[in-house]
Amino acid sequence: MDTPIYDFLRRYNGADMARFHMPGHKGRPFLGCEPLDITEVHGADALYEADGIIAQSEANATALFGSRRTLYSTEGSSQCIRAMLYLALTCRPSGTAPFIVAARNVHKAFVYAAALLDFEVVWLWPEESSSLCACPVSPENLEKTLAALPAPPAAVYLTSPDYLGGMADIATLAKICHAHGTVLAVDNAHGAYLRFLSPSRHPLDLGADLCCDSAHKTLPVLTGGAYLHIGKCAPAAMAERAKSALALFGSTSPSYLTMASLDLCNRYLAEDYPTRLAETVQRLFALRETLTARGWRVEDSDPLRLTIAAPAGFPGTALADRLRQSGVECEYADRDFLVLMVTPENTPADFDRLLAALGENRTPYTLPMSLPLAQGKRAWSIREALFAPQETVPAEKALGRVCGAPTVACPPAIPIAVSGEVIGPEALALFRYYGVETVDVLK
Repeated sequence: MDTPIYDFLRRYNGADMARFHMPGHKGRPFLGCEPLDITEVHGADALYEADGIIAQSEANATALFGSRRTLYSTEGSSQCIRAMLYLALTCRPSGTAPFIVAARNVHKAFVYAAALLDFEVVWLWPEESSSLCACPVSPENLEKTLAALPAPPAAVYLTSPDYLGGMADIATLAKICHAHGTVLAVDNAHGAYLRFLSPSRHPLDLGADLCCDSAHKTLPVLTGGAYLHIGKCAPAAMAERAKSALALFGSTSPSYLTMASLDLCNRYLAEDYPTRLAETVQRLFALRETLTARGWRVEDSDPLRLTIAAPAGFPGTALADRLRQSGVECEYADRDFLVLMVTPENTPADFDRLLAALGENRTPYTLPMSLPLAQGKRAWSIREALFAPQETVPAEKALGRVCGAPTVACPPAIPIAVSGEVIGPEALALFRYYGVETVDVLK
C-alpha cells in the first residue's frame, strides 16, 4: 500500500528548500523529527480541504476499515467524538428528536460536546457496578429505554471497549437501534485493532453507524492520531459532512508528523499486521492462564488488555508501584483494578518481565463491592451549568450543590456527577471511595 503523505515529507526534506514558512524551527533538528514537520506548503494538501495526498491516504484507510468513509484526526478521539455527535444531531434520521441516549461511562469530551452543541442526554445506567470504569448495557435495558421515549433519539452512544476492557454486544444493540429508527455511535477509542482480528470485532463490522478509534492507543501511531469512521449504512449526509464536522472542532494547524504516522500505519496494517496481532493475542491468552494459576483474578476483557482485580487489602495502585520497581509501567490503576495494554510491539521479554514482577498472589479475594449509582437530579442543562459561574469546594461540603464541571474518576468512566446535576449522598460516598477531594459547583 502506498504512503503518499510520508513520501511527500521525505521528498520535501530531500529537496533542501529554504523554508520561509511555518513552523519556526525551519526543519532544524531540536528533537530530531523537525525535518519532516511541515505546514500546508504547496503540494502538501490540507487536512480539512483534502483533495491530494491526504485524501489519497484517507482513501487507503477507508479501504482497510471497510467503511463508507474514514477520516483522520490529529487531536485524538476527543475531536472525533465531538464530530460524531454533531453529525448525529445535524444529519439525524427523519422522525428522531435532537437528544442522545448514552451509556453513562462517557469520556469528558462527550460532556463538553453536550455543552457546546446544547443537546439533552438520556443516560443508560448499569444494573449494578463494581467500578466507575464499566457501564454494561444489556439489550433489554436499551430496548426498554427506547420504547419508553416519546420519539427516537438522534443516536444511541456507547463506549466499547470500556477502560477495563469490557465489550458491549454491539451486533445486538445495533439491531435494536435500527429497529427504533435511530443510529448507533460507538466510542471505540481503545479498539482500532479489532478490525484486524479474524473474524473482525470492530463496531463498524457489527452494525455501528458512526465510530471513532484512537489509532495511537493500540496501533503504532503518534499520540493524537485517530480515525472518524462513517459506516456504509449510515445516512449519506454523514459521510458528506464528516470533514466539515471535524474542521468545526479541530485546529487549523494539524500535525503532519501525526498524519504521516497514520499514513505509514496503513501500509503496516495491509501487510503482516493481522498475523502479528493473532500471535500477540495468543501470547496474552497464555499469560492470563499463567496468572490465574498463580492466584490472580484476571477479568474478562478485550483481546489486547490485561485487567487484574486487586486482592483484599492490596489495592491496584500498590500493584502498580510493585511493577514500577521492576521496570514495568501499567496503563491505569485504582484501588480495585490494575490495567495493562498490550500490542504486537510488546516483545516476549516484556511479557517475561511483567510475569516476574507480578509473581504469585497469596492474598485472598473477597466478593467485589457493588458501588452506589449517583443518579443526581438534573437542575440545569449541561450547557447552562458549564457556562455558569463556578467555585471549587471540598467534596464533603458539596451535598445539595449543583455540579459545575463533570467529576470523573478517570476517562472514560461513569461521571460521579455531570454538570447541572444536584450532588446527592451517593455521590459523596463515591467521592470518598475514589479519593476525590474537591468539586466544582455553581456559585
